[in-house]
This record gives sequence, C-alpha cells and structure tokens, in this order.
Amino acid sequence: MRSSLIKTCGLFREEDIDYANKLDADYIGFVFASGSKRKVDFSLAYKLKRKLKNTIKAVGVFRDNSIDFITYLFNENIIDLVQLHGKEDNDFLDNLKSKINADIIKAISIKDEYSFNHSFISDFILLDSSNAGSGNSFDWKFLKNKLDNDKNFKKEFNTKYFLAGGININNIKEALELNPYCIDLSSGLEVNGVKDFNKMKSIIDEVNIIKGAYNGK
Repeated sequence: MRSSLIKTCGLFREEDIDYANKLDADYIGFVFASGSKRKVDFSLAYKLKRKLKNTIKAVGVFRDNSIDFITYLFNENIIDLVQLHGKEDNDFLDNLKSKINADIIKAISIKDEYSFNHSFISDFILLDSSNAGSGNSFDWKFLKNKLDNDKNFKKEFNTKYFLAGGININNIKEALELNPYCIDLSSGLEVNGVKDFNKMKSIIDEVNIIKGAYNGK
C-alpha cells in the first residue's frame, strides 16, 4: 500500500478552505464545470485561493471549457493543476500543454473492464463513476482485476492515478488497498451538500492511521 495523497474537491466556501488548511490536504479542487452544484466563478475562486496554504495545490475541474479560460485561471495563479472531465482529446491536451506549464489530470468514466482502454498524454488519470460528482462509486472489482492481471497496466496506473467517486469513511480502507496515487474526496466529506469539518477530519485521520499502520509493518 502506498502513502496515497488526499484531494478534497468541490470547495466553494471560505470555511472549506480553512478546513483544508487545518487538515493539511495535499490538493483541493475548484469546480468550474457548468451544471455542478459546487461550481465557483472567477471572483470566488480568486478569493478562496488567496486563503489557501501555499503548500496545498489547487486543481481546476473543467468539462469542455475553453483553453483560453483554463489558461487565464492558471496565469492568474488561481489553479495549479488542470482536471478535465469532458470530451477533451489528445489534441486538446497537447494544445493546452503548449500554453501552460501545469500537470493535467484526465478523467475516465469507468463502466466496465473495457473502460480502461484509453491512451491520453495527460500527466495523471482520474478514475471515476460515469456520473461524476454524484457520490456513487464505480465497481472497483474492474480496477482490482486489471491491477492484478495486467502488469503493464499496473506499472503505469499505480504511479499516476487518482481514485474518485463515492469514497467515504466506510470504504476508504478498500480504496487505499487499490494503491492510488491520490484519493479524491468530495461528497463523502459533506453534510447537506456542504463540507463538514468533522467528516473531513474523520476520513483524513483514518487515511493517516491506515497508512501509518502499513508503513510500520
């Protein structure tokens, strides 16, 4: 089991940033994708980023947004990484990489064992359910089977994948056993649609306990 990093996604209140700062998340996520209940605009994201510890990286989450918009947010120091959930192909990624020096995370919706057959030039891959942001997990048995039986897949994905979708205090141990580079948390940290400090602390503490127990063996 690796020491997976932690991303708390969908932050849109000042207290959300305070929570992330206090709990030392590795990444936070600002959602700019249309239709999301957690969407932030430029002015709010600007204000929130100014409160964020400089040791925590901000990920901008997009779905078919323009390269100009993404570039603008990066150049204004609002985001440090880019996460893409839409129909962006390798030409889009290549064009974006030519404009900004930022790591790119490309999301893949997992529906079955064939969903992993993608080849993106992104720096990281994010594995999510087909309904991102819904709080639902995809069937992790597809990922486990792939990791167990495909050495090339395991070598590539174990170094660069984020695991998202319905991760909470009840399944965090199982999620960590899949050895993601980073655990992506959102709905599992919420009460009534907003981030809750106690839930955030409980799950992050649990991650640290599990990692500590493993590293102490």
